[in-house]
Amino acid sequence: MVELEVAEIIGTIAFALSGFYVAVKEKLDLLGIFIASFLTALGGGLVRDMLASRSPYTFTHLMPSILVIAVIGLSVLFQLHKKDEIEKTFYFIISDTLGLVSFSISGALIALQVEFNFFGVVLMALITAVGGGVIRDILLNRVPLLLTSEFYGTVSLLVGAILFVFAKFDISGYVPLMAVFAFGVALRLLAYYKQWHLPKIG
Repeated sequence: MVELEVAEIIGTIAFALSGFYVAVKEKLDLLGIFIASFLTALGGGLVRDMLASRSPYTFTHLMPSILVIAVIGLSVLFQLHKKDEIEKTFYFIISDTLGLVSFSISGALIALQVEFNFFGVVLMALITAVGGGVIRDILLNRVPLLLTSEFYGTVSLLVGAILFVFAKFDISGYVPLMAVFAFGVALRLLAYYKQWHLPKIG
């Protein structure tokens, strides 16, 4: 499925950049930067593939690892690591948003391929999108962005739910997928800049 491959590429590049920014902020060495970028970009996909009883895409294709290495190399070359307050920069927000939505889509599409039910599709979208970042944050002793950021996981859940409904009505192809992608990106950016949060208890 070409749509799935495109979502994987966009997500890998975007989350590798996101992982790079976090690693630089934590002042990790080069190996630490690679591990943080690799986990952020590919960790969620590894968990997704195991849940779907698939051979991990990351371990059967060279492209994901090459993309991560290329992103790290280009980021160092263009000195993106010298930005102050990296996690508040436009580049970080955009890369993290693109990764979130792209991997939400790829997770949902794979769940639909293996005929998961509604909750399976929605949760696979969430796990694929945030799994790598959660693993990275736990490794770095940080509170996962999923638990603190505006509408972060909610966007992923909504993307999965929409794609499940589309599948039930046989709506497929690039145009519907790009519409879902644009909706997810717009909602995440709007939630970030408007500081939208889900209600809290207490």
